[in-house]
Order: sequence, then C-alpha cells, then structure tokens
Amino acid sequence: MADRRIIVVYPPDEQGARRVRVDGTILGRATDLNDLVIWLRRTGLDVDDLDVVRSPLIEWRGGGPETWEPG
Repeated sequence: MADRRIIVVYPPDEQGARRVRVDGTILGRATDLNDLVIWLRRTGLDVDDLDVVRSPLIEWRGGGPETWEPG
C-alpha cells in the first residue's frame, strides 16, 4: 500500500459496521476486513487483508482491525 492517502476507519456503529473515509470522502460502511479491502480497492488502492491490518496509513478509531462489534 504505497499510496499516501489519508484513511480513517471509524468506530463500529450499532450494527457493527464502520464508516470508511479516504481523503475526507466517506466511501461507505464496512462490516469486516474484507469489506474494507473492497472499499479501498474501489479507490484504486492495491491492498489485501494484511495491508489494512498492518498499514500505518490507516487511522483506526474506536478499536483496531479486530473490532467490528458495537461498543
């Protein structure tokens, strides 16, 4: 994931989905890592599950990549 986009994954909502924002634009809601990968690929990023777990480019709010349940 060599891109320098600003990626923010917000805390899980009441359904366990997390909003995904790239460069200030909300892409949608991800319900797991696979959903997150799909959203990021739609923006042209070449990522996989390990990229999103380890990337310092992703700001995880309200829990890390293992958190998908409502708080």
